[in-house]
Amino acid sequence: MATETSAVDVKVPDIGDFDSVPVIEIHVAVGDVINEEDPLITLESDKATMDIPSPVTGTVREVRVQVGDQVSEGSDICLIAEEDATEGAPAVLDQQEPKEAAQRPEEVSASAPASSSAGQAASTSSAPVGSTDVAPSPAGPADTDFTGVHAGPSVRRLARELGIDLGQVQGSGPKGRITRDDLLGTVRGTATGDGAAPAAAAAPTSGIPEIPAQDFSKFGETETVALGRIKKLSGPHLHRSWLNVPHVTHSDEADITEIDAYRKELDTAAKAEGYRVTLLAFLMKAAVSALRAFPEVNASLSPDKGSLILKRYYNIGIAVDTPGGLVVPVVTDVDRKGVIELSKNLGDLSAKARDGKLSAAEMSGGTFTISSLGGIGGTGFTPIVNAPELAILGVVRSKMAPVWDGESFVPRMMLPLSLSYDHRVIDGAMAARFTRHLCSLLEDLRKLVL
Repeated sequence: MATETSAVDVKVPDIGDFDSVPVIEIHVAVGDVINEEDPLITLESDKATMDIPSPVTGTVREVRVQVGDQVSEGSDICLIAEEDATEGAPAVLDQQEPKEAAQRPEEVSASAPASSSAGQAASTSSAPVGSTDVAPSPAGPADTDFTGVHAGPSVRRLARELGIDLGQVQGSGPKGRITRDDLLGTVRGTATGDGAAPAAAAAPTSGIPEIPAQDFSKFGETETVALGRIKKLSGPHLHRSWLNVPHVTHSDEADITEIDAYRKELDTAAKAEGYRVTLLAFLMKAAVSALRAFPEVNASLSPDKGSLILKRYYNIGIAVDTPGGLVVPVVTDVDRKGVIELSKNLGDLSAKARDGKLSAAEMSGGTFTISSLGGIGGTGFTPIVNAPELAILGVVRSKMAPVWDGESFVPRMMLPLSLSYDHRVIDGAMAARFTRHLCSLLEDLRKLVL
């Protein structure tokens, strides 16, 4: 049965703050049959590599870019003949791995870890190290700048995973291009008897010794599986934040007995309209009030560390657990929204996060982050500051506990809170006052609406 087709003019989507980014690889040719989300081209800025996926399933009719072209949002990529009928159409992959950061975390200003657009996912062509007979080396510094090195995105990614400085590798490909075999040859050729990976040690490590690689198969059966792409992108950001920010965590408890009762009333009405009201919306409102009272917390250090950049806007990042890993969409203008609107925003962003459909704009611009494990449990934890933000609030499950009211013990719903902060700016006294102020807002609903 014949199927009608329509031509789709594919252009470069929103790629965040990037502009005039060079095309380093083209993955399709005229006549290729491709599935939705298959990579079309690979772009590489000075710090980030990203694939641009196909928005449709169809046949490539025309390719409008060449390797070396500089493109920006809206630039032409190709023309795809999209099949309208399902019969005869190429089969779409049943399960796409969640898409994530088009941006590496270092390009995000006050943003989430792995700040990214789901539509502009990082390159998917990495080869699992376990496919070779070489034991994986410990990961080197993932933010190594390979500017000027002649190598493709999959080779660059593998180099970061293995901790190899591409500047020290001699390429055997055309025009000195570094290949995957060149990397593996470097590892094999420099391996030592004690299992350490000198290649990783050759990369800059800021004086921090690497954990020696081991052949775990000597002790029993093993299996090597690739890290999800979200974890590959967020991991280096978290590691960099942990190494650069002097973390301290302050803990407190808030009596949320009254506010939780009110939340349940709102949630009952919201269910009929297809959304939920959770405690997170109240936490966001309380966080904004506390940030207004302590503006130094709603700030970032200047690049030279000599000034404090105070932010007069309140965008709250919310850590969301997805099948592919942790992502942090950002709810903007929280100070201008009520609990109901925030609840709807949270529902929409959480659904997008789980489906891997967050845009770059929806994952950037945060000033303060909340990481909630309330749906799972726990009594407290140390969340990692989402640099360049200065603080992050960790929340665990509330519990009913006996509280002394001056005359007797009464049952109260208590919510443990953990505030991690950058001690270069926020000292212990400020952190304690900030957290206590936030708790007082949650304990008295009247204060929260002022």
